[in-house]
Amino acid sequence: MTSYLHDDAVEPFTIAIADADLDDLRRRLAATRWPDRETDAGQGPPLDRIRALCDHWATTYDWRRTERDLNTLGSFRTVLDGVGVHFLHVRSPEPDAAPLLLCHGWPGSVLEFRELIGPLTDPVAHGGNAEDAFHVVIPSMPGFGFSDRPTGPGWNVHRIADAWIALMRRLGYERWFAQGGDWGSAVVERISRAAPERCRGVHFNLPLVFPDPQEMSEATEEEQRMLARAQRYQSELDGYAREQATRPQTIGYALADSPAGLAAWIYTLFQDVTDSDGDPEKVVDRDVILDDVMLYWLPNAAASSARLYWEDRRSRPAGPVEPNPVPAGFSIFPGEAVQASRRWIERRYPAVVHYEQLTRGGHFAALEQPRVLTDQLRATFRALRATP
Repeated sequence: MTSYLHDDAVEPFTIAIADADLDDLRRRLAATRWPDRETDAGQGPPLDRIRALCDHWATTYDWRRTERDLNTLGSFRTVLDGVGVHFLHVRSPEPDAAPLLLCHGWPGSVLEFRELIGPLTDPVAHGGNAEDAFHVVIPSMPGFGFSDRPTGPGWNVHRIADAWIALMRRLGYERWFAQGGDWGSAVVERISRAAPERCRGVHFNLPLVFPDPQEMSEATEEEQRMLARAQRYQSELDGYAREQATRPQTIGYALADSPAGLAAWIYTLFQDVTDSDGDPEKVVDRDVILDDVMLYWLPNAAASSARLYWEDRRSRPAGPVEPNPVPAGFSIFPGEAVQASRRWIERRYPAVVHYEQLTRGGHFAALEQPRVLTDQLRATFRALRATP
């Protein structure tokens, strides 16, 4: 995708996938050469599960429904730091609504927040209070979705954060809140450090808090369980991250060519890190999973999105980081691989305004538990609205 916007223009963007592209997808799915069945559990998504998913994708799934949703919500494009960026911008009918930036990760997308948009922007219509209203901005990171694919290196977390700061100002928002999970957590963390005068407060559903050796040696029983979850993720579940951090182009060839391969690559994450006992379709509808996969397949964004891991590996700062003074809220979902105790968090975020351990939900909190996450955002930012 190439951007034709100029200067600081913000223009409506209509998503209209050609019928020929959807026909090509169905042909590719029909021609899939399947591997043999797994010989034991734990080797990846079962063959029967992925075949059923792809059969539904080819014969029953309706992309046009999702396309209408995106276009109806408020789809826009603008150029930031030389790259065209697609984003959703939904303004609240409430005059005192606060701006809120929502940041996705991998393999997420702007669609991750679809069920949050209505309650956040129009809380009264969804059983809430007018004083909890937000104007919502949800951008697709460069290389993701319908944003442009960068043609050179350098689009790391810091550069994305700078772009989102510029985006919020371009939309007329001088001060705002921000929320993120997965890579969105890293982007929001960087935003809060780069522009603390603009970012009024942050919320994370994946805490970027990693205990040091002393903290690990002094871990409570609860913290030991958190450490065990993180260790299992690093030893058994993060193969995709290692591949994308070292050879994103290598895996990119397969993911760009095979929709079944792309679906399995992404479905693995839904299987491993949702709060579903390995059956993600119990907590996330399979059409919703396919909606997410489509935002990688249709714009051919599998390789370009994977490069964010490669960029991060080369730009991650070394050594200790100073505590972050921006007011912060944390929601710890039980199915999340990376968790943190309140005391670990407070050593790094001295202004914690909200911390809660939830009883249900996992890594894809906005998809698994949208009502709960909405309430967590309201609780985090409610007290901060009154601050100048």
